Amino acid sequence: MKKARRALLGRSLKPVRIACINYAEETISGRMMRELTAALQKCYDRHFLPVWGYPVDLYVTKTPKPADWQLVYFDDASHKNMLGRHELTHQGQPISKIFVKALGDEPVSVAASHELFEMVLDPMANLWADKNPNTQYAYEVCDAVEEDSFHVSGFEMSNFVYPSWFEPFKHPRGTKFDHKGTLNEPFSMTEGGYVIKKVNGRKVIRAFGSPAKRRRFNAEDRRGHRSEFRDPQGKHHPGRRADKKQG
Repeated sequence: MKKARRALLGRSLKPVRIACINYAEETISGRMMRELTAALQKCYDRHFLPVWGYPVDLYVTKTPKPADWQLVYFDDASHKNMLGRHELTHQGQPISKIFVKALGDEPVSVAASHELFEMVLDPMANLWADKNPNTQYAYEVCDAVEEDSFHVSGFEMSNFVYPSWFEPFKHPRGTKFDHKGTLNEPFSMTEGGYVIKKVNGRKVIRAFGSPAKRRRFNAEDRRGHRSEFRDPQGKHHPGRRADKKQG
């Protein structure tokens, strides 16, 4: 946890500009892209920013500035512009990717808010919180509650955990561990959630909130997701998901 906090507190409080780029032209119209981006900004400012800090400025564009972060929508992982430096743009800035056709019944706004929240808190997907001397949890703020959502401007947005979720000590009664108030203790998860753990400093495993969640997760195409890069030994192709990877 100390490592994560040092990194977060060291970042500038100047708003991060995030270019929202739509390559999913088969599934997202220009109008929907503008409405979705406005809803994401509203959700972030009203719900996420007061809890976590770090203001952002989202804007829709096809030509992002080199210094800006990116939130990019693709129809699928085969798009010609998908390949890059994993969780970085070609200019070396953080990037998150949403693959719309792979979402199934999940609203694109849930996936987009999930990726946005997690990118802001851990841009390089390399922070871990200590639960005890032998176990660390990935600093991902949506995974543990990822099938829970709430509405903003007609769009469903991903639930997210609070800073208290990463704190292994005992908390006062009434402490919130996630935005919807579903969880009751640190490092817990809903039946539709999962967590990534590092054991003894090197072995990366996933734990799921239920067997049904494990089955749903293993059926997903996880190619291109920034969180796949937490485990360098993970297999990044669909349909063969070992419990050594993250999502």
